[in-house]
Parts: sequence; C-alpha cells; structure tokens
Amino acid sequence: MKADGIQLVVSDVDGTLATSDKTFTAATVAAVGRLRAAGIGFTIASARPPIGLRNLVATLGLDLPMGAYNGATVVGPDLAVIEERRLPAPVGREAMERLSAEGLDVWVFARGAWYLRDPQGPYADLERRTLDAEPRVTEDLAGLLDEASKIVGVSRDHALLAACEGRLQGALGERATIHRSQAYYLDVTPPGLDKGQFVAWLSRHLAIPSERIATFGDAANDRPMFARSGFSVAMGNADEAVKAAARAVTRDNDSDGFAHGVEAFILP
Repeated sequence: MKADGIQLVVSDVDGTLATSDKTFTAATVAAVGRLRAAGIGFTIASARPPIGLRNLVATLGLDLPMGAYNGATVVGPDLAVIEERRLPAPVGREAMERLSAEGLDVWVFARGAWYLRDPQGPYADLERRTLDAEPRVTEDLAGLLDEASKIVGVSRDHALLAACEGRLQGALGERATIHRSQAYYLDVTPPGLDKGQFVAWLSRHLAIPSERIATFGDAANDRPMFARSGFSVAMGNADEAVKAAARAVTRDNDSDGFAHGVEAFILP
C-alpha cells in the first residue's frame, strides 16, 4: 500500500521517531533526508515542551513549525512561539488536586520550564534525558497554574495511570484535553486542542490539503492526527486500538520503524 501524492509528513517523537532510549538512529535521520530530497516536507507533533524539541531541530534539520504540548503550542525551528494556549487556571488546579489524590507525582510545565516537587521521583531521570534539561524544584506548583501549558501525572503503576485517565476525563470533560502520551505519563493540556488540530493548522498555514498529509504515531494522543490526515502509519509498538485507527502499520521504534514506513508507504 503506497500513499499517493504526499506533500507533508507529521510525526510523533517519543515511541515513534525516538528509540526506547530516546535516541535517533542513522536510518531515521536518513529517512527525513530522503523525504526532503523528494520534495516532501517534514515536521513533528509531540507531547514534549518546546525545550524538548531543541535537539531535534539540529539532528533532523527541521525547518517548519512544530507542535509542542500535543499541539497546544506551535513554535518555529528557533522555538519562538507562533501560537499558544494555556490551561485555564481553575481547570489546572482541579486536575492537579485530582492527580495528587490518586497518589501520582505531578509535574507542571510553565514559563518555558519543567517544575516538580521531587527531583528523584519516578521517571524524572528519563525526562531529564528526553528534554536535555533540568527540572526546577518547588513546593508551590499551585503558584504556576496561571501560566501552565501542561500538567502531567506520573506513575510507575501503568494500570493505575490508565484508570486515572478515564476518571480524569470523566471529571473534567471538555474543559481539558487528557491523554496518556506514554504508559507512565498522563497529560492534561488546554481544551479543544490536540495533534489533530495541529495537523489542520499546518494544512491551512502551508496550503497543503489534508489528504496530502501523512502522519506517524504510536499512542492514543496520536489518533486525532491520524483522523486529520490523508494517510496514517502506526508504529509496531503501538497498542491494537492505535493500529486499528491507522491506514498502515510499520515496524517498532527500536527496529527503525519510521524509516521502514517512509520507504514502504510514503516515498514514490
């Protein structure tokens, strides 16, 4: 199965472009280069904050707007903000209280930085490597909620986090966008915005019809961009619901699945 006439590829990062140890293989970098050589644009949509996209710009030679915070913030290759929306403070406060009541560690992304209470908490070291940045430690997370772009509940108990996702969606409804970006991260981002909305924004901004856009992803928060693109590719490491939402499935992210998908489905 080959996509027809693709002009732009939008990819998730973690679990898709990046391997499990948060690196980018030579095959992945080369695949982005082959897209560019074929005249096909490439950019990313990620749950990461803008600071976590910095190393990708140089590694992958990115030159188009990127979607951070699951598309709630759009930045250029220089990380300058093009468009952004923050969480309403009352919603952020309720989300933080509910996540804390579930026994989860809570992180807040605000003021261009990553804040937490316990720098030795679950997955803090992984996030340091992912973002190539240090967290700012504070007991007063509530004082950041007027400027919060994302709140994250973190836990090593993946089943608990999955259950919390449903409970938080039920409690907050349409007042926030709630998805697990990884089995261990539950993201709360501004309402009405997701990766699908970012794909639609790119379609308008670049004057590329949605049917000429292909998307790659591995998680539930990637399904909205699958729905907004003409061709979608799920990673082999994705769960069955994500695979079912895609037009095609490639290898897993530790087996150069992105590069394989580009060759098999996108390039003429």
